[in-house]
Amino acid sequence: MTNFEKFGVLVVEDHPVTRLGIVAIINAQRDMTVCAQAGSGEEAVRMFCQHRPDVTLMDLRLPNMSGLEALKAIRREDSAARCVILTTYEGDEDIHQALAAGAAGYLIKAMPNETLVDALRQVHGGNRFLPPPVAQSLAARTPNSDLSPREREVLSLIVQGRSNREIATSLGIKEATVKSHVSVILERLGVSDRTQAVLAALQRGLAHL
Repeated sequence: MTNFEKFGVLVVEDHPVTRLGIVAIINAQRDMTVCAQAGSGEEAVRMFCQHRPDVTLMDLRLPNMSGLEALKAIRREDSAARCVILTTYEGDEDIHQALAAGAAGYLIKAMPNETLVDALRQVHGGNRFLPPPVAQSLAARTPNSDLSPREREVLSLIVQGRSNREIATSLGIKEATVKSHVSVILERLGVSDRTQAVLAALQRGLAHL
C-alpha cells in the first residue's frame, strides 16, 4: 500500500512522550499516517485548518483551551470533521459532553493499542466507536441530570471548597440564589449533601481538580 492511499491523522496531546508513542503506533499501520501534531487546543485548531486531517485524535486535558473547546472550534470550521477522543477522563458527563460536541469515538488511555487503531479505522469509515466500558458508563448516566452553565459554575466552586457566601461573592449573585442553585444541583446529582456532590462531580466528570 502506498502513502497516498493512507488516511491522515492529526494527533493532539500535550505530553511529548505520550504523543511520540501514539504517533509511532499510528505510523506503524499500513493504512494510516500522522499528518500533523499539536500540543494545545489552539494549535490543534490551527493544524486542522492547515492540514485537513481525515481523523483528529484529541486529548481532553490540554493547557488553556481544552480538548472539548478545540473540538467545538474544529466542528465549527468543518461540521463533517471526524474526531476520536483519547483521554484519562472516564466520567459519563465527559463522554456525554464530547459526543454532544461531535466526537465520533471515545477512548480511555489505558486501553490496548489495538483499540486505538480500530477506533481510528472505524471513525475514518464513517462509524461511531465506543468501547464497552465507555458505552456502559454513558448508559448509566442519570436522565435529566444536565446542569445549566450557572449551576456548573456553582458546582465547580463547591468542589473547590467554597462556602455559599464565597460563591455568591465570586459570581456576583445573592447568597439565597446560591442556596437555590445548590438545592437543584443536589437533586439533579441524586445526592443529599455537598460532600456527596463533590464526589459525584469528580467521578462523573462534571468538575475536575
